[in-house]
Amino acid sequence: MDDDLENIKIQLKDFLKGASSLVILGIGNDIRGDDGLGPYIIEELSNKKEALEDNSDIDSIFDLKDLFLINGGSVPENFTSKIKSYDPSHIILIDASLMNKEPGDIEIVNKENISNVSISTHSMSLAYLIKFLELEKPFEILFIGIEPEIMDLSFELSDKIQKASDDLVEILFSVILDK
Repeated sequence: MDDDLENIKIQLKDFLKGASSLVILGIGNDIRGDDGLGPYIIEELSNKKEALEDNSDIDSIFDLKDLFLINGGSVPENFTSKIKSYDPSHIILIDASLMNKEPGDIEIVNKENISNVSISTHSMSLAYLIKFLELEKPFEILFIGIEPEIMDLSFELSDKIQKASDDLVEILFSVILDK
């Protein structure tokens, strides 16, 4: 694993210390090329979770039944009630983000710095989404952005974004399983 990915893994481990439950919300429009990376990552994590749920030998940071995966599509604000009903200790938001980086670069942003990240395809800013989520209770929230390469009409992720997304899925699951 290269240094950047190892650093992301370390940041995620630090973020999830003390987590009792986790919501991962994938954001994006899966007909706009790389903007569909959030839903793609949720689908891949869901497949991995489903494959492991029957394995009673799994030791993870928290019970897999306390891992909630939500495809928020291009209207993540529609899922705030669902997120609040789960009452997670931690929330991770994942989306394609215009950060003036190289396509496929993964960046972790804490909720205090979220207003510095540009998301061009969604009606509600992430900063506002976080404020709305936290009206009744503060959550531990982390944002993971991946710099897109192509945002044109397409049902496919570009190769660089596919690789970055797959890398992130592996990192997230290894951290959740604490490997």
